[in-house]
Amino acid sequence: MIRFKNARILSMADDNDLEFGEVWTDKDVISFLGKPTDGQLKTATFEREYDLDGNVIMPSFKNAHTHSAMTFLRSYADDYPLQQWLFEKVFPMEDKLKGEDIYWLSKLAILEYLTSGITASFDMYFEPEHYARANIECGFRTVMCGSVSGDKSNLERLEGYMKEFNGVNSLVSYRLGFHAEYTADYELMEGMGEMANRLEQPVSMHNSETAKEVSDCVEKYGRTPTELFDSLGIFNYGGAGFHCVHMSERDLEIFRDRGVYAVSCPGSNSKLASGVAPICKMLDMGIDIAIGTDGPSSNNCLNMFREMFLVTALQKLKLGDAAACPAPVVLKAATVGSAHAMGLFDCDTLEVGKQADLIVIDLKQPNMQPLNNVADNIVYSGSKQNVALTMCAGKVLYEGGKFFVGEEPERIYHRANEIIDSMR
Repeated sequence: MIRFKNARILSMADDNDLEFGEVWTDKDVISFLGKPTDGQLKTATFEREYDLDGNVIMPSFKNAHTHSAMTFLRSYADDYPLQQWLFEKVFPMEDKLKGEDIYWLSKLAILEYLTSGITASFDMYFEPEHYARANIECGFRTVMCGSVSGDKSNLERLEGYMKEFNGVNSLVSYRLGFHAEYTADYELMEGMGEMANRLEQPVSMHNSETAKEVSDCVEKYGRTPTELFDSLGIFNYGGAGFHCVHMSERDLEIFRDRGVYAVSCPGSNSKLASGVAPICKMLDMGIDIAIGTDGPSSNNCLNMFREMFLVTALQKLKLGDAAACPAPVVLKAATVGSAHAMGLFDCDTLEVGKQADLIVIDLKQPNMQPLNNVADNIVYSGSKQNVALTMCAGKVLYEGGKFFVGEEPERIYHRANEIIDSMR
């Protein structure tokens, strides 16, 4: 067992209340939380003990939308609008990728996730076998989201992935999904709805990221993307919409009624000038919110602290209301909300029996003092420098600036640069 003592415990199970005590992990689960008795301490055997000296232990962040292997395009094609960036810059370069490239580029993303306290990604990319291998080798958790596009023939491949990756490894799972309305034939989306209902599974996709995407869909189908998906039965078992910036009143009602998660990616949406998602309105309507970074080619970083700050700051600015979208709501979205959007209901909070996916936040730094409100500090002034330790499935993968993922970071950096250099 591993013991974390003298901790401020932010379990996220009960309204961000802090509890002083201990957290014990046994293999990949949390085995104790609270204040142990003398008897419990006498009978417990620990392989390692951490004295947190008042620092925070809390659930790790979950990245509810990303494209990890796109690290090779970080700062490659900046300052373009979405459609031009995607079709003229990104897709042509992605055509040059090989499976082994995806493996190494994903490992680079995993390193960055760990420095930001992220232990799971809802990842949408092709050739998932190479991404799965990278995650398993690093000890990182992933939920892979179907990324099919084009015509209906690709659905067979998607169903094959569902069978191949679910149940193979405790760190890896696979969910139904497709890229977006504007990259999918009608027959593919129609088949997606049929598959979702046959398998009784949620479906996720890029949704209403730009005003052009929505207007083009209305012109083509007479419906918004959300209305189109709902008419095809795609949302009958829920799912997630990535971005959800330009949503109509009817779109929001569909999300609420179908239990679809809205995954906000404010860093990417700001950089691509796509707009600001109506998060406060969603919350008022009872729509569940999650947070993602999007890929490192559009963001360009994989930093949950920046995303959390942007979620709340942009809502305040958009609504002209400094009270909009308070920090505790955002912190819950980045942990519990994101975990639930990914189907990770055993990784959402710190509770006995749940997965030991957790982080330690160093409060003994200038940006965290004084301790007027710890949760607010994490969202409004926190940064990656405060992540002292990141644990996934009971294994410490990052501690004190060092990685424990079975690979030297320098080798990963070297391979990533070799890959992009070979494409120029």
